Amino acid sequence: MLNMDFSQRVVIRTAEQPWVASPAAGVERKPLAREEAERGHATSVVRYLPGSAFARHEHPRGEEILVLEGVFSDETGHYPAGTYLRNPPGSGHAPYSEQGCTLLVKLHQFDQRDTATVRVDTNNAEWLPGIGGLQVMPLHEFEHEHVALVKWPANEVFQPHRHFGGEEIFVLSGEFCDEHGRYPEGTWLRSPHLSQHHPFVDQETVIWVKTGHLTLV
Repeated sequence: MLNMDFSQRVVIRTAEQPWVASPAAGVERKPLAREEAERGHATSVVRYLPGSAFARHEHPRGEEILVLEGVFSDETGHYPAGTYLRNPPGSGHAPYSEQGCTLLVKLHQFDQRDTATVRVDTNNAEWLPGIGGLQVMPLHEFEHEHVALVKWPANEVFQPHRHFGGEEIFVLSGEFCDEHGRYPEGTWLRSPHLSQHHPFVDQETVIWVKTGHLTLV
């Protein structure tokens, strides 16, 4: 098991982590949280080398993907960098990448009632006004769980706030900051239920954010 105590705050600068081979040739991973090898709850950064593929597999409790680089493909289509995907519980596919890609992948973490298939091209989706100078791009919500991209303008300071149901962040560009530290591009943070912080940025920063889900894991 790896980082499966959801009462603990976790920060991983994934650029500093080594790639680990997967069962599929040419597919490598940086595990962030994992319940068991090749089954159960898992959060990882995954890299497909050009021409690599993964055998068809099922998602008993769903799969969530954000394409970070390259083009990710399966039998449903080709998904370039910036695509957000949700494959619901009970779905399956045979993924591959012709030119190579890097992904943020979360497995086996859906509520069984959350059956939506989601495909969002964040390169073309609309940014909505948020609090202060923030811009928000909603990606998915189900009951308490909310997933979005958030764009921070340079020198933005957000109000101190508490995370009901916890919070996960993946820094896509720039540098996210709070009173605990500074988190460059590629950093993954997980903060537990009812944790609190006071975030800010010095430069324009874009983050992927999921909230409200850790009380249900």
